Amino acid sequence: MSKGLGVWALALLLGVLIPGTSRGHALGPFPWLVTALTLGLCLALAATTLFLVERLGPVLAARPPLALWEAIPDLLWGALALVCWPAAWGPPGFPALALAFLLAALPGELRWLAQTLPRESPFPAAWGPRAIRISRRLALRSLLPRWLLARLPLWITATLILERMLGVRGPSSDWMMRLAFRDHWGVACWILGFALLWVLLQREGA
Repeated sequence: MSKGLGVWALALLLGVLIPGTSRGHALGPFPWLVTALTLGLCLALAATTLFLVERLGPVLAARPPLALWEAIPDLLWGALALVCWPAAWGPPGFPALALAFLLAALPGELRWLAQTLPRESPFPAAWGPRAIRISRRLALRSLLPRWLLARLPLWITATLILERMLGVRGPSSDWMMRLAFRDHWGVACWILGFALLWVLLQREGA
C-alpha cells in the first residue's frame, strides 16, 4: 500500500506543477451534483450486477445472449439514446447518460464477476439450492472489494464518451477540461478524490 500511496503522491505533485495558469475561470463551477449522481449510478451498476450474478451463478458467463449484448459498443448505446430520446422531454442530459451507461457496462460486468465464481458442480450443487446460495454469497462477499477496486475508477472514466455525446458535464469531461486549461488545483482535487477512493477500497479489501 505504501508504494501505491507514493504513486498517488507523485501524481498529485505533477498535477500541481503542470505548466500554465491555475485560473480556470472558463470552466465554470465544479460539477458536484453530476459527480454525486455518477457515483450513485456506479453503485446502482454494482448492485444490479451483484443481484443478477447471485441469482444466476457462474453459468451466466457462458450464456449466448450475454455475449451478443456485450458485443454492442458503448458508442452505439449513446447514439441510440440520442436517436430514441423523445424531443418533448427536452435535452437528454443525465437520464439518457445513465440509461446508456447501464446498457453498455452491465453485460461486461456480469461476465467479469460470473467468471470469478467457483464451480458449483458437483459441490455445492449436490447439497441443494440453499448451499448454492450460501456459496455464491460467500464468494461474492470475498470478491466485492477487489472487484470495486478494479472497476470503479474505470466506470467513472468510461463515461467520457457518453458525456460528450449527450452534452453532460460530468466527472470525466470535467477532468479533461481541467487538464486542457491546466487548472492546477482542479486537477489536484480530482487526483485527491481518486486517491481517497483507492485508499478506502484498499482498507475494505484488506
